[in-house]
Amino acid sequence: MTERSPKKTSSKTILRVLDGEPVWPLPIWIMRQAGRYLPEYRATRAEAGSFLDLCYNPKLATEVTLQPIRRYGFDASILFSDILVIPHALGQEVRFVENEGPKLDPVTSETDLARLAEELPLSRLEPVFETLDRLRGALPSETTLLGFCGAPWTVASYMIAGKGTPDQAPARLTAYRDPAFMQKLIDKLVEASTVYLIRQIDAGAEAVQIFESFGSALPPALFDRLSLEPIRRIVSGLKAARPAARVIVFVRGGGAHLRRFAENGIGDALALDWTLDPTLVLPTLPGIATQGNLDPLALIAGGKPLENGIDHVLEAARGRPHIFNLGHGILPETPTEHVSQLVARVRGA
Repeated sequence: MTERSPKKTSSKTILRVLDGEPVWPLPIWIMRQAGRYLPEYRATRAEAGSFLDLCYNPKLATEVTLQPIRRYGFDASILFSDILVIPHALGQEVRFVENEGPKLDPVTSETDLARLAEELPLSRLEPVFETLDRLRGALPSETTLLGFCGAPWTVASYMIAGKGTPDQAPARLTAYRDPAFMQKLIDKLVEASTVYLIRQIDAGAEAVQIFESFGSALPPALFDRLSLEPIRRIVSGLKAARPAARVIVFVRGGGAHLRRFAENGIGDALALDWTLDPTLVLPTLPGIATQGNLDPLALIAGGKPLENGIDHVLEAARGRPHIFNLGHGILPETPTEHVSQLVARVRGA
């Protein structure tokens, strides 16, 4: 097990957990907590115009980031942005189509790759950093400010296919047929993501999360090269530049690999998706904080199924450093009163 450097104790519960301290009641935030399930978000989104316009409008992005904090008082606030701002900043055409999701001009060859910027133009992302700076001054003193980026494999999957695909077949096929191109794309995203996260920390983020949303699509033969190792390089580069930075790693569908992430010191916390039983998995991850992993559909269901799901996570996590969260992002049809029920039960444990 890799030794972790001790950090100065913080008064913020999320940071205390990321530093390895068991905190009770568990601190809580939820992935996509600023989003379409909130009526106030939908109103602000309509005011902004396009989704990317909202991401790049510091005033409005700050507003939607603060909305769930005002409503629920979560222990962390995560920057409102999108994982595709990196390929957009690099020069790839990115647009969001209502009810369809992101559309990109595919990058499928080294010729396409050569048309992108050699290095991440941070100037194109200044609105994101301004949002972080605004949030730093607007959040309650007890609330942790989180930044984030997408993992290289997940972002590359969008860049290659030009859209989200059910099983990331275009990117997987590319990895088999043209491994040299895929490695160059992954390397570019590792470098860009590292620089991006460093700048987020400098702008006010106290911790960051790396989202590997498509980890389940990778077979074992490709997982280390396209997921584990690129994430390790980002975390290593960030911590070399900003040693106090804390990192949460979320690999959806990566349950079989979580122990190797822990043993290699990749991140300060590992987030579990909803398919994993925390009573079985958490004991296998000593020496590292964890996060998760309520099923987002249990949150939609509410009532007794929600209570049972919450209690199962609480029972498994008692006595260890753990952040309560969902096993993936909150869904748009989630009733707001069910989120209130969730927060009350976690904090009343």
